[in-house]
Amino acid sequence: MPLSKILPFLMAAAPLAIAVPALAQTAPAGPAAGVTTQLPRGAAPSHYAIEVTPDAANLTFTGKVTIDVTVATAMPALVLNAADLTVSSVTLTPAKGKAITGTAKVDADAQTVSLDFGKPVQPGSYKLTMVYAGIINQQANGLFALDYTDNAGAAKRALFTQFEAPDARRFVPSFDEPSYKATFDLSAVVPADQLAVGNMPVKATKDIGSGKKLVTFGTSPKMSSYLLFFGLGELDRATKMAGNTEVGVITGRGNTGKAQLALDASAAILPYYNEYFGVPFPLPKLDNVAGPGQSQFFSAMENWGAIFTFERTLLVDPRFTSEETKRAIYEVAAHEMAHQWFGDLVTMAWWDDLWLNEGFASWMATKVTDKLNPEWEALLSRVDGRERAMSLDALKTTHPVVQKITTVDQVNQAFDAITYQKGEAVITMLEGYAGEDAWKAGIQSYMKSHAYGNTVTDDLWKAVEGAGAKGLVSIAHDFTSQPGIPLVKVESAQCQGGNTILTLSQGEFSRDAKDKAPLKWNVPVKAQVQGGEAQRLILQGNGQITLPGCGAYVINAGQTGYYRSLYPAANIQALAKGFSQLSSMDQTGLMADNFQLALGGYQPIGLALDLVDAVPVNGSPAVLAEVPGYLKSSYDMLEGDAAAQAKVAAYASAKLTPALTAIGYDAKAGEGPQVPVLRTSLVATLGSMGDKGVVAEANRRFAALATNPAALDGPLRNVWLGIIAQNADQATWDKLRVMAKGAQSDLEKSTLYALLGKAKDEKLSQQALDLALTDEPGKTTSAAIIGQVGVAHPMQAVDYVLAHKAQYEALIDVSARSQALARLGGGSADPAMVTKLDAYATQYLTPESRKVVDRSIAAIKTRIETRSRLKAPTAAWFAGKK
Repeated sequence: MPLSKILPFLMAAAPLAIAVPALAQTAPAGPAAGVTTQLPRGAAPSHYAIEVTPDAANLTFTGKVTIDVTVATAMPALVLNAADLTVSSVTLTPAKGKAITGTAKVDADAQTVSLDFGKPVQPGSYKLTMVYAGIINQQANGLFALDYTDNAGAAKRALFTQFEAPDARRFVPSFDEPSYKATFDLSAVVPADQLAVGNMPVKATKDIGSGKKLVTFGTSPKMSSYLLFFGLGELDRATKMAGNTEVGVITGRGNTGKAQLALDASAAILPYYNEYFGVPFPLPKLDNVAGPGQSQFFSAMENWGAIFTFERTLLVDPRFTSEETKRAIYEVAAHEMAHQWFGDLVTMAWWDDLWLNEGFASWMATKVTDKLNPEWEALLSRVDGRERAMSLDALKTTHPVVQKITTVDQVNQAFDAITYQKGEAVITMLEGYAGEDAWKAGIQSYMKSHAYGNTVTDDLWKAVEGAGAKGLVSIAHDFTSQPGIPLVKVESAQCQGGNTILTLSQGEFSRDAKDKAPLKWNVPVKAQVQGGEAQRLILQGNGQITLPGCGAYVINAGQTGYYRSLYPAANIQALAKGFSQLSSMDQTGLMADNFQLALGGYQPIGLALDLVDAVPVNGSPAVLAEVPGYLKSSYDMLEGDAAAQAKVAAYASAKLTPALTAIGYDAKAGEGPQVPVLRTSLVATLGSMGDKGVVAEANRRFAALATNPAALDGPLRNVWLGIIAQNADQATWDKLRVMAKGAQSDLEKSTLYALLGKAKDEKLSQQALDLALTDEPGKTTSAAIIGQVGVAHPMQAVDYVLAHKAQYEALIDVSARSQALARLGGGSADPAMVTKLDAYATQYLTPESRKVVDRSIAAIKTRIETRSRLKAPTAAWFAGKK
């Protein structure tokens, strides 16, 4: 269906009715017994009526809220969440009786407000009304402002909200925990010429004079407070219909055309989700709202009916948007849309089960992307996801998928690769065990049973096992309630009577705790001889499996299992010999698995590099695109040994240049769908290792800008500029800065400014750091510059941040401050960084809030040990190649 309309000011103003199931209207209960809460039990909301008046120019707002509250037991005071709010008046009106005036006392540390009415509040139904004021932040917490330059070059400011995890309390005094679900009426007094956006369509608009209007949105379904959304600015909206639902994209004026990919994706994905989940999307509209700027810690947020996404992950600019970015836009949209069911319709009872939101949204996004765009081979990304999870899960500082959360900082730190990627990997494995039909039936049962409610992880497992996946609960418990990675080892392999009999044992893969007693899992193993029929086994300790055929074998066929597979050297050599006959999924998974086993000291690095070496340059472009990453990892492992690094670079050039020559630097008509991804991988990695041909081409194109401003335009524009920035001298760095100042859009500007932090030259990276603390790059871009410096010069970046701590913290989201320094320094291999991060955490963080720092410290120690052990054999392997 074509683009149907663009509304510059208001969404449809006609009153709109939504049928909300009776479950959504039942009396509130608050958290169930055993569910964590940081508020006193005994009171819960059923409805909020909120009116806000933002003052964007002065970064403040005022508000009034009336909450329908049910009190179940007598309470000395009512305690709600509030942060950065001042409450000026409080009244409590019983269902039958007169209003009682109360007093409000805010506890900034606890992020609560206590409402005292002079005597205990007795059981009953009440209307609680508060008048309050708050601040508009300039980073993505609560109600926040994003400053940008519009297409005409004028300075503009737009407002948005970001409430996950605990930041609705910065917008309205509220029961700001996921179990306190309620319906919401939201109104706002806003400039008459601006577009206001909420979870629901606009129900009414009233001109109140002085260039202002009162906008009232429709009543939301019952939902958690963190899903509430408000946006405001000089915005445009474009829409399409997807069945009975109006899907839309909202951007700065004049930019909806750049959001066409996201709009088309939303319209295609929604019908698939409606059918898969068995519960149609219950809201009348679903918008994706683009915000200028960026956060260093998230890209998008699943507000019900009004997804918020930063422009860099939503808008397409043909001048520089890469194929990878286009696919990321699609998959991020799919992820946030999956949340409209997993997270919004059915919500975890407490943040312990955050993975129920994020793991499932990640898994569902990959699934729908593969179903609707099979040529992208999206399922291969699950191997990369598995590896990101295992990089955390192999360290002592890991945590279970279902983790204990007690503080606000712990909630913020829970958004990690265990929650997202291990969650997706475990779900992938469990779907493979259950079978697609039983799994889908279980998901549909879960959705229907818990719509508009809250759940814990076991609710889902029971639903799927009830749909026919017998034995799933025990497997699921093993992989979600305890941390770590199973290690499945082939103890022996015998060919007998045309079959291969494998004897398997189970241990635990670890990078820094091999001496501890291994945990045990029920591991669903899927194995096959190359070209033979796959067989399955639930491995408990030791076991045997018989495979049809003899020859090279794979014990994680299809790579759906969340475990490491340790083979005898002879089998790896046989797999390398017939590598091109394996599926793309198994090729990708075997390279990843064996490289990590070598890094962990379980086998020689040469065996892993033999598999990388076996990838044919004329085979699958998607698999070949993985090879540069392993070569760059080897190059980085040899840091400090220029001669050995030169050998790696020479090997990389010799292996990869023929492929790059064959596909060329520029897109060709009719090239395969994976070729653009391969091209990016080859150019970026060869350029980073100083390949003479690639660097020369980057310099040639950059020089051509002097006479042709479009000389770099195309999907590799930012790759070429990255190579230029990395190798920049002062004159080149200055040119890049001039380009950033004169960029045509905020999206381009923020990208160019960040590139200034890539320079190898520490004098230039110091200039980038100093620039970041000025107003020139923009409030949300400066942290990206510092982050880029941290990649090549982690110690320089960390030292600079420690010397300018308050200024740096003003540049990042409040929710991320406890983990920001750890991320900057976490890629280091310098023992001094361990000391520095530990001293920082000891001085500034609590034991609960230093978990990300401790993870970075563990990763640095492991990296140091690994490089010390593997430098010589890695150098020897590359030295032996001609």
